[in-house]
Amino acid sequence: MDLDDYQRGALRTAASRDKKNELLHLVLGLVGESGEIAEKFKKWVRDCDSDESRLDRAGIAKELGDVLWYVATLADYLDLSLDDIAAANLAKLASRQNRGVLSGSGDDR
Repeated sequence: MDLDDYQRGALRTAASRDKKNELLHLVLGLVGESGEIAEKFKKWVRDCDSDESRLDRAGIAKELGDVLWYVATLADYLDLSLDDIAAANLAKLASRQNRGVLSGSGDDR
């Protein structure tokens, strides 16, 4: 499955763009699901002493799926293609690596 295929599939379960506050709903949903991933890791540190063999990979995969859904639907709301976003991101990172600034700071490096 490519990313645009996923995006089209995700949209089958998305609310209409016309729904009141849908853009805000998508942004807050993305932040919330990202926070749920952080929460899984917090509990892993607290309860499992950061033992990687006890990491809840299945639970994290579910939350990553939710993040992916929100990214896909938010991108569509903004008329952006996931394939295009992914390709641009890889090109940006490759450029930073080639210039030796991959681990630097700032957006415009």
